[in-house]
Amino acid sequence: MKLFWLLTLPRVFLGAVFLLGAADGFAFVATGAHLIHPPTSQAGLRLEDALKATGFFWPLMKTVELIGAACLLTNRAPAFGLALLAPVIAVVALFHVFLNPQGIPLAALLVVCAALLLRAYRARYEGLFDSPPVLGQQA
Repeated sequence: MKLFWLLTLPRVFLGAVFLLGAADGFAFVATGAHLIHPPTSQAGLRLEDALKATGFFWPLMKTVELIGAACLLTNRAPAFGLALLAPVIAVVALFHVFLNPQGIPLAALLVVCAALLLRAYRARYEGLFDSPPVLGQQA
């Protein structure tokens, strides 16, 4: 039961949230209309419009969200999916703290779920923090 609350539920929740976000983003790219669009402050809308206006960043971000969500929801390479989504989660959290405060509860839930998964998958990330080999020595 502890595994469900500390691993499965956060993994599925994050996967579902980002799958929904990716679907909404691709719907916007295809049709110019959102499937869902929660209330957003004027400053938040300006940032969102700027990201869309680049022409490449919005589809790139939604592709990263889709791949990360698929990894989490299928439980295939979930640590990789979380690594892809970690910068997106950081931006979402900062976006809500500074530009769209009414979304702070959801942002906090994303951060808590990500932290639980980071703890669960910490062994998968240990190699990222190893010291680099010295030239001339074998790893």
